[in-house]
Amino acid sequence: MSTFLVQRLMQALVLLLIVSMIGFAILHLAPGGPLSQFAAGGEMSQEDLDRITEQLGLNRALPVQYAEWLWRMLRGDWGLSYRDHQPVLHIIASHIGATLELMLTSTLLAMLLGAWIGILGAIKRYSLFDSLATIGAMIALSIPTFWFGLVVIYVFSVGLGWLPSGNRYTIGDGSFLNQIHHLIGPCIVLALVSTAVWSRYMRSSMLEVINQDYIRTARAKGVPEGQILLRHAFRNALLPMITITGLHVPTLLSGALVTETVFTWPGMGRLFLDSISYRDYPVVMGILMFTAVLVLLGSLIADLLYGVADPRIARNG
Repeated sequence: MSTFLVQRLMQALVLLLIVSMIGFAILHLAPGGPLSQFAAGGEMSQEDLDRITEQLGLNRALPVQYAEWLWRMLRGDWGLSYRDHQPVLHIIASHIGATLELMLTSTLLAMLLGAWIGILGAIKRYSLFDSLATIGAMIALSIPTFWFGLVVIYVFSVGLGWLPSGNRYTIGDGSFLNQIHHLIGPCIVLALVSTAVWSRYMRSSMLEVINQDYIRTARAKGVPEGQILLRHAFRNALLPMITITGLHVPTLLSGALVTETVFTWPGMGRLFLDSISYRDYPVVMGILMFTAVLVLLGSLIADLLYGVADPRIARNG
């Protein structure tokens, strides 16, 4: 297992380097630049723009800019925001809590609902519940996240007044219950697609497991059905679930970006869009690298959990 872990870490470092090179090149080769908004307004002279360009190092060759940025990042200096003139790490740290809160709660909700729907659908195969669950999953996978978010706001915020229409908490009331109240809407929207995906995978995996010989042997020995499902079938059916959990991180992050924008949630997704519109390169690159680390970390954790769920994988690794 230790050799496997070292190999995966080395692969992750190489992938992070490739991601940083591609992301840096795309940002700096795109039309415009961080000074384009000032130039469009006509409020600054060309001499001022040239002076600021030199101070920011934007007049250097692209490989030189990348090498300087990479060296600073490796030393823990992620640069200063072009817009706020604050350290990038400080800006990301002030937004990461909201994103992690939204992602973790929606993931937990989706896993619980998805596992329950999938297991029940496998046990009651071709029943009315299974048919409705299948139709519901197909509809959920077809619904755009932004559209569903607007529907939730229109129905439950504007129409019924049950939920807030946005933000993380009410100004002047940062209590725990108030934050939970604001979290319900975006959590449901972000968990919709994940619930549909996990329920389908859990159903398929559970159907494959409950038809195995050792399950029939356990039934022949008189083992209670509940014990068979929980102690034997469910654990083996979790393997595909673990894989989906790790590989679903990019989907969660992209969904969080849209959800945070719709609900004005002060997380990294909304910060990323604002930074792109302002062409705040240091913040965009910081978020890009942080997101890449989360994606690779999720994949690595999924591989390690595979070994926990099935010790044979750990021994072979």
